[in-house]
Amino acid sequence: MGNWVVNHWFSVLFLATWLGLNVFLFVHAFLSYEKADKYYYTREILGFCRRTLRKQLDHNLTFHKLVAYMICLHTAIHIIAHLFNFERYSRSRQATDGSLASILSTLSHQGKEEDSWLNPMQSPNMTVEYVTFTSIAGLTGVIITIALVLMVTSAMEFIRRSYFEVFWYTHHIFIIYFIGLGIHGIGGIVRGQTEESLNESHPHRCAESFKQWDDHDSHCKHPRFEGLPAESWKWILAPGVLYILERILRFYRSQQKVVITKVVMHPSKVLELQMIKRGFSMEVGQYIFVNCPSVSYLEWHPFTLTSAPEEDFFSVHIRAVGDWTENLIRAFEQQCSPIPRIEVDGPFGTVSEDVFQYEVVVLVGAGIGVTPFASILKSIWYKFRHEDHNLKTQTIYFYWICRETGAFAWFNDLLASLECEMEELGKVDFLNYRLFLTGWDSNIASHATLNFDKATDILTGLKQKTSFGRPMWDNEFSTIANAHPRSVVGVFLCGPQTLAKSLSKCCCQYSSLDPRKVQFYFNKENF
Repeated sequence: MGNWVVNHWFSVLFLATWLGLNVFLFVHAFLSYEKADKYYYTREILGFCRRTLRKQLDHNLTFHKLVAYMICLHTAIHIIAHLFNFERYSRSRQATDGSLASILSTLSHQGKEEDSWLNPMQSPNMTVEYVTFTSIAGLTGVIITIALVLMVTSAMEFIRRSYFEVFWYTHHIFIIYFIGLGIHGIGGIVRGQTEESLNESHPHRCAESFKQWDDHDSHCKHPRFEGLPAESWKWILAPGVLYILERILRFYRSQQKVVITKVVMHPSKVLELQMIKRGFSMEVGQYIFVNCPSVSYLEWHPFTLTSAPEEDFFSVHIRAVGDWTENLIRAFEQQCSPIPRIEVDGPFGTVSEDVFQYEVVVLVGAGIGVTPFASILKSIWYKFRHEDHNLKTQTIYFYWICRETGAFAWFNDLLASLECEMEELGKVDFLNYRLFLTGWDSNIASHATLNFDKATDILTGLKQKTSFGRPMWDNEFSTIANAHPRSVVGVFLCGPQTLAKSLSKCCCQYSSLDPRKVQFYFNKENF
């Protein structure tokens, strides 16, 4: 009897425990995906720790995805184990050979005192489908499995990039998933022998004599079983409470009034919003969540702050890349109507907060990915203005890669101001920047070639000439390594994954094996 119970339910219980552990981690991963204030404060607390330890916080999205994959894996194995068990149940319920399995399967399902069944198949004609859709465990199992499939499939990169609203709304089915998971074990379909029955008929003593259970002189009686208590709610209770508290905090902050002080439309469909909010405090490279109720009540989108902490306002630059951003820009372009109301939650921390911890910094932005570096470069401008002697950074290499010339327009004024500031202070070598244009034709190239001898670039108006094509990263890293043979170099990227792989590879390749010599540390913005 003991072996029969173990063989049928050990795999299910073991996998359920692992599934519960992964769900526990998943809720924490979801919280890290949301990136609440705790992320920023944790980075501050770990500020005195090694750089490699702090950097692990920046892999929160990777952690989120890995735990989700583990949940999918254990869910699949859990379901397969149940299917095998129900197949065994069906065969045992239909058996007439008088075996231990068949006798245990015929234990009564009726009456309060006799509610000691072990096999959920109440009759030989009962099907697996019937048990699945008429039991709490089966029905909730189907619901949470469907919810998991929808969340996973809608989270694929193609869906996220092309149909963000589908991803956003579908991903919030996790609420149904966790509710279903919490009540999944209430039906008691996983059962064990009662304490009283164990004392009367212990499996080690009575399993072999199951045919004498009905005899009056037998010391073994029919075993009685009961549903094991639900355990899944324990795994989600604590992180669930944390999530609810975080949402309450974020709702409170999002309701605080935001005043839009300036609206600027830049070329290439880029909208700049300058805002003020009571009690708002930021650091370089941080981002906020923005909601516009007139566009969508529920959608919140992350945008990097482009203002500096030294400024008396905070700003974001929003490029039209989807339905939500296009509708938002269209709402601000309608001059006859009042300015749309904006709600803001944040700011939240990113890897760029550590930028001033490095002696040498390499900033790489692709398209609108330049926004976190706008905040950094503005802050540097203010630090030089105020003669901040605590600035550890000695040299900055800035690379901006764009497809079209119009994208450079809104950033030109800042770079021009930095050029003048560095010249006045005699620190021309402090900021080395390169602009790369990847989307160009023969007319643009010919025009730039004919005007190459001019003091300023014909495309941007800056002293630094625009390069056509993509950077040769091996050459760039080799030059930086030779120029700073004993420095710690922080490489920061806000751009696509393909570029991240190239830069990460170069960081490993050009870092010296000697820790006293040049070391490159790769950091990527994740949203």
